[in-house]
Amino acid sequence: MSEPRLLIGDIGGTNARFALASPDGPGYERVLALQCADFETAELAIAAYLEQTGTTQPAVICLAAAGPIVDHKVRFTNNHWTLESAALAESFQSAQVCLMNDFEAIACSLPFLRAEEVTRIGSPEPRLQGREQFNVAVLGPGTGLGCAGLIGRGGDIYPVVGEGSHVGFAPENPLQLEVLKLLRERFERVSDERLLSGPGLENIYWAVRGIHGERGRRTNAAEIFERALANSDRFAAEALQLFFEALGQVAGNLALMLGAYDGVYIAGGIVTRYPDLLKASSFRAGFENKGRHRSLMETIPTLLVLHPQAGLLGASYRAGRMLQGLRQRRA
Repeated sequence: MSEPRLLIGDIGGTNARFALASPDGPGYERVLALQCADFETAELAIAAYLEQTGTTQPAVICLAAAGPIVDHKVRFTNNHWTLESAALAESFQSAQVCLMNDFEAIACSLPFLRAEEVTRIGSPEPRLQGREQFNVAVLGPGTGLGCAGLIGRGGDIYPVVGEGSHVGFAPENPLQLEVLKLLRERFERVSDERLLSGPGLENIYWAVRGIHGERGRRTNAAEIFERALANSDRFAAEALQLFFEALGQVAGNLALMLGAYDGVYIAGGIVTRYPDLLKASSFRAGFENKGRHRSLMETIPTLLVLHPQAGLLGASYRAGRMLQGLRQRRA
């Protein structure tokens, strides 16, 4: 008998990455990225992946999606697709279908990252690998701001998922307060995501220019990074420092809320492109600045995830567990 096929995917607003998970442990192969706009539905994109890779019907489908999972369904903010477990199972006659939040999947990848797939930010040594009991968290700015927690107990892992990026932003210094005041003129409510995302960096830059009496104008996040790196725009440099400092503050808040004293990981496309900037920034200062809990924060490791497809790695873990359950029921 041939090995069962475990189809996994990591779907965002623009791209959908599919792969086949290993049935023997976390890992995957045959990665293919497709443009969501090229397909009317997720089912059509999956069918195209199966055809292009010559893959037979999968026994398990496990998809990570950039959005909240409600009643086994997800609707994307920046994508016309709708994912629904029952519809996927019917279309592909799969024994099991699972939908995950994208940062739930990244959280599940953390225990399986190799040493070279993370880099330390600050002084505390990482202390996750090899431990059966731990509490960690992950967050990352991209198109939005994702976050999740992961609890390890007795050899099993349990993700903790929510919409923590939408809590209200809390300024901690005069410049941040001025930025918040200006952003409140543009938005009914200013959440962490309004600052800590690609569009969030653009909001910060707009506000910083306004604070200095310059006409606020929209500039995309990539250009802000380029200007800061080239030392050609003092507003870009100031905006980027505020961005990293606020990211540290929010990461520290997440550590305290989830009891993630064994480490907080940073993921997402924006920050992973600039690891040296992150290390040289005020991120760690913002992370540790928790008043009476500063001494606790100083002991918590912070790490940057360098794995290019951590979401697929986490989805491969879940797909493997689903296959184990399927085999046990058939035994």
